[in-house]
Amino acid sequence: MNPRLLVLLLLVSLVACGAGATAPQVQGPAALPAPGSAPAMPVAAAAPAFPAEDDAAVPVSARNPSWGSRAALVTIVQFSDFQCPFCKRVEPALARVREAYGPENVRIVWKHDPLPFHPNARPAAEAAAGVYAMGGAEAFWRFHAAVFAEQSDMGEDSYVKWAADAGVRDGAAFRAGLGSHRWADAVDADLRDGTALGVMGTPAFFVNGVQVNGAQPFENFKMVIDAELAKARARVEAGTPRERVYAELARENRAAAPKHEEEEDDDREDTTTVFKIPVGGSPVRGNPAAMVTIVEFSDFQCPFCSRVEATLAALREHYKDKVRFVWKNEPLPFHPNAERAAQAALEVRAEKGDTAFWAMHDELFAAQKDLAPDTLARLGAKVGASGDRVRAAVQGHRFARAIAADADLAEDFQANGTPHFFINGRRLVGAQPQEKFEKIIDEEIAHAQGLLAKGTPPAQLYEALVKDGKGPPEPERKPVTAGLATNDPVRGNPAARVTVHEWADFQCPFCGRAEETVGRLLKEYGPRVRLVWHDLPLPMHPDAPLAARAGREAFQQRGSTGFWALHDLMIGDQHKLSRGDLDVYARALGFDLNRWNGALDQGLHQTEIDAEKLVADGMDISGTPAFVIVPAGAASGYFVSGAQPYEKFHKLVERALVEAR
Repeated sequence: MNPRLLVLLLLVSLVACGAGATAPQVQGPAALPAPGSAPAMPVAAAAPAFPAEDDAAVPVSARNPSWGSRAALVTIVQFSDFQCPFCKRVEPALARVREAYGPENVRIVWKHDPLPFHPNARPAAEAAAGVYAMGGAEAFWRFHAAVFAEQSDMGEDSYVKWAADAGVRDGAAFRAGLGSHRWADAVDADLRDGTALGVMGTPAFFVNGVQVNGAQPFENFKMVIDAELAKARARVEAGTPRERVYAELARENRAAAPKHEEEEDDDREDTTTVFKIPVGGSPVRGNPAAMVTIVEFSDFQCPFCSRVEATLAALREHYKDKVRFVWKNEPLPFHPNAERAAQAALEVRAEKGDTAFWAMHDELFAAQKDLAPDTLARLGAKVGASGDRVRAAVQGHRFARAIAADADLAEDFQANGTPHFFINGRRLVGAQPQEKFEKIIDEEIAHAQGLLAKGTPPAQLYEALVKDGKGPPEPERKPVTAGLATNDPVRGNPAARVTVHEWADFQCPFCGRAEETVGRLLKEYGPRVRLVWHDLPLPMHPDAPLAARAGREAFQQRGSTGFWALHDLMIGDQHKLSRGDLDVYARALGFDLNRWNGALDQGLHQTEIDAEKLVADGMDISGTPAFVIVPAGAASGYFVSGAQPYEKFHKLVERALVEAR
């Protein structure tokens, strides 16, 4: 088979179910246990000095635990989540990989990617990072096996016990590290790597840079590994040192990977395109008539945002009145304290103005590891605001609309991840060194001086500099086809001004992830928005077709009320979709079991599901979840693919409400 075709076949995007110089420790030949079995200690060998891999196309850092030789011909970089059922499900396949190929041929590197809708995933990731820091790779893999074996018993006491069993002897220091989030930076660094590589869900793998998504069987991994082994052996025979093979192949495979359309439209390394970023009513620090305006999208809990503060301070000192700074809030969902810190800072601004805001900004970054409500109230009082009002703003989410507006703007301009800068509209991503800022700033000062010489008033300089800049792209729309069923389950007001059509699969983890967002949408918009469900079970999910037919039978017997009752049970526990599980649900919900058994035994409702797929095909919808947000009376709606953040839905629903007739 053509290797490129093989790669394409295995690039299954589960976002639609269909952002150290020291070498890592070398592991010996013992295979890791499958979840549920007794952990086995891998044998460690001394690690020779190898070139660092932090700059590889898929970076590998000394902070990343690994199994296998640093000189292995194939490296599998795994982005995973300890609470994700699919991450647990794939572990036996990875155990077979280790057994079949051995540590000289295959290396497996772990990166943390705790998903925001798994409440225990982030604490478990920090605990695992702590085990690695305190006990090394052997301890990490023992801990890793214990977490997946006891996934239902995650919590701090369990982490301390599993860490001790793995070889971390200082339990008090380990528990203290968990409490202080000592290892949060390691997790954030992995999340940043995942964002840069476009990882949108777990598990996700890069096999010498070839992306493989989801809980794939051993056979699928084997096809990619064998192809990469052949290429790697050819490189070694041609004279490439084994320790350089990974970097070379990963670079080539990433360059050859097909780009998603949005990646082609948005080159993150492009620092020359000017974007028309509005200052709006955001907090400003510096001269209003400065020649350079730096708009920063940032997060008070983000360690990279904190890290870049010293650079920004140096820029203020160096450029004085030539540069001003504008703050935009972008609290990331996996930073639980970021949103309330943003609320506190905006309350301080509302009371005392921009000067006090920036004072609070500095205090928040200084206290980044302790952003509890009491701390926020104390810091607010320290900079001259009312501590009680700060506390009330945090608890009541007083500035939710302003924060959402910043998030909408970030989404408009693909500012996904923090810190994210626009220097007179020119994009610069991440905690970059000072010289990268200075290069763009110096060029922009020269540009601004030219406009001033031509008579542009200083107060209008920024608007003149970005007036011809690139605005946000228009959101994708899809026509509402005549075949779109009108007898599907509905949740919400039948006369709503906006209808959200959802194509989904009960076994798709990203459909499960989207549930919280959809629920929030219906709650916040009330009678103005309704949801219509459309079945689209995908062939990679063996339990999905039966679950779809069960949902249709529930709808047949009890209408939308019966459907949504069963829907909530099925989507709430996607591991329990066997026929036996569905029968338990039917009895619990009081369905007519004779009709139920007849429908499921005879495959009834398949015609309805097939008709839904035909409509989806006609609208070019092939993955789940997929949404079309339709204003009342419109012939088309806004398309959203995958489990996107709430802010994206919010922005499109607002547009649809304006258009509704």
